[in-house]
Amino acid sequence: MAFTLQQLADRIGARIEGDGSVKVTGCAPIDIATSDQITFLANAKYLRNLETTQAAAVLIDTKTTCPGHLNRLVCDDPYFAFRNLMIELHGFRRHPLPSDDYLAGVSSQAIIHPEATISEGAVIHPFAVVECGATIGNNTVLYPGVFVGPEARVGNDCILYPNVVIYDYCTLGNRVTLHSNTVIGQDGFGYATHSGAHHKIPQTGIVVIEDDVELGAGCAIERSTMGETRIGKGTKFADLISIGHGTTIGNHCLFVSLCGISGSVDVGNYVVIGGQVGVVGHLRIGDGVQVMAKSGVASDVPDGMKVGGAPAVSYTTAKKNALAGAGLYELVKRVRKLEKEIEFLKADHKT
Repeated sequence: MAFTLQQLADRIGARIEGDGSVKVTGCAPIDIATSDQITFLANAKYLRNLETTQAAAVLIDTKTTCPGHLNRLVCDDPYFAFRNLMIELHGFRRHPLPSDDYLAGVSSQAIIHPEATISEGAVIHPFAVVECGATIGNNTVLYPGVFVGPEARVGNDCILYPNVVIYDYCTLGNRVTLHSNTVIGQDGFGYATHSGAHHKIPQTGIVVIEDDVELGAGCAIERSTMGETRIGKGTKFADLISIGHGTTIGNHCLFVSLCGISGSVDVGNYVVIGGQVGVVGHLRIGDGVQVMAKSGVASDVPDGMKVGGAPAVSYTTAKKNALAGAGLYELVKRVRKLEKEIEFLKADHKT
């Protein structure tokens, strides 16, 4: 569907500068957008593309100077406005009904225990399994291969993509999205070493996923030994993230791929963890903390601090360490040369 720039500006609360009658059919990155697409600028790195972009218009903030030939949709937050435009022009993924015979959205090839509760509007695809005592909320979608264990609860408007596993007694809130092969509630890594052998400790706790959480593909959230492992509301994970048993993740956190958080860690609200970060167990990471990619967090981090490196130190120190490390080989060569000169001077002095 095509919209005029003026129509889109009205829908997202932007101001038009240029020709509002131009029609667009989609969104695209600034360097490849065509004359029927709209783009955005939210990073100064791409300022140079304003001169060459072929886009019909650009979403831009009030402070950025834009070439006069470009149509502009001016707003306070171009990236959020771009998000809203994507919804207007493309919408979210639509979830199909099962392709085989089904009754009220439940495939005839799904395996539903007679004592499970399936709420109104739920869609359950072939080869999904819902065990005894489990509850599936209103309008929730279970794709093929999903397993929901005994007494587990899945809230309303959730989306569980193929091969997601929810172990027994674990709880998902409303509007939770779990991408393929994510596992909720597998046993925590708990063993008591005795007489040279590792003896398994029963993991009797659960996992609680609060409302509006989205976890990427291949994430693994361990159940706690006792009590619960919890992921706070609004938190978003990328792919391949592991959360240890008994850990609590706060509200509205962002975790990039390949993070590993050990057990019994207390992570605050609005924490951002970069890719390939490792966190040792039994720590407190405060509200608003940001951790640089490939860092190793080995001690508590106060509220609002930015850290990096392994072990993690303040962001400023981490940058200095990285710069120093970049010239380490040359420094070693200089030290070796100086050592040889010192040895030569010592030998000369003895003679």
